[in-house]
Amino acid sequence: MRTIGRDSTTPTTQPRTLRPAHGAGDANGADACLVVLQGPSLGQRIDLGDGELTLGRGDDASFRIDERSVSRLHARIWRQDGSWRLRDLGSTNRSLLNDVPVEEAELSDGDYITIGSCVLKFMARTSVEARYHDEIYQLATRDPLTGLSNRRHFLDLIERELQRANRHDRALCLLIIDLDHFKAINDRHGHIAGDQVLERLGSALQSLARDEAIAARIGGEEFAIALPEHDLVAGAAVAEQVRGTIAALEFTLPDGPTTITVSVGAATWRPGMQRVGDLMGAADEALYRAKQLGRNRVELG
Repeated sequence: MRTIGRDSTTPTTQPRTLRPAHGAGDANGADACLVVLQGPSLGQRIDLGDGELTLGRGDDASFRIDERSVSRLHARIWRQDGSWRLRDLGSTNRSLLNDVPVEEAELSDGDYITIGSCVLKFMARTSVEARYHDEIYQLATRDPLTGLSNRRHFLDLIERELQRANRHDRALCLLIIDLDHFKAINDRHGHIAGDQVLERLGSALQSLARDEAIAARIGGEEFAIALPEHDLVAGAAVAEQVRGTIAALEFTLPDGPTTITVSVGAATWRPGMQRVGDLMGAADEALYRAKQLGRNRVELG
């Protein structure tokens, strides 16, 4: 079975903004993190792995800060001999550690790093404060029922992907997924049963959405998956996989086991699209056709 995610044969010219893994805790083995306290992506957590992290305004930065006060490659953070270090990369406005300009310095838990107008806090992942920030971030960005990204967070993430697609002429496909006849489930079995269906569906989408795919609950029974570097053909294949996988699931309702279907609308970024609403509108139109043509099907925008 094909797994949702970036086509491994398609090169990526710009590292993406780092996003925390689903759920709280040390999902990727990182023992330190940065939290954005001021600037773009306020509240975002960046997990630090064993490799280096470069910060800057340019496309080569592994964490991109789109601010004029930030140099294209402003600073580097890396692990050395069991500790984390910060080095300025010859930036115009210098890198500050606890408000003091530095060329290179060792980082300690609780340090403040200023990159242009952006302020980040360095924290050990085992600290109480790091766990607190993690919980706050999850509450702000996750749908509490399904654990997927919520609508607001999804729109922020897909906006960045759309900018990247425009900048590098890369493909970007969006799937909008809607449960068929969900109102009948709520009316017949109650909202508790309906929530159990939504929760199970969210788990299924989470297990399918790997690599760079972004899965979200964007409405009551409406979900979305953004597929960076997927054209419409690749996106359609993923959409059919989603439809088929969900149709094969067995849901337990008060009157016994049943199956549930979804309709999927797929659309891809095209030259001339400038706003997230353009892409979502095209996928919505395709979803509407899928509903009109009998449901349990995929239609392309």
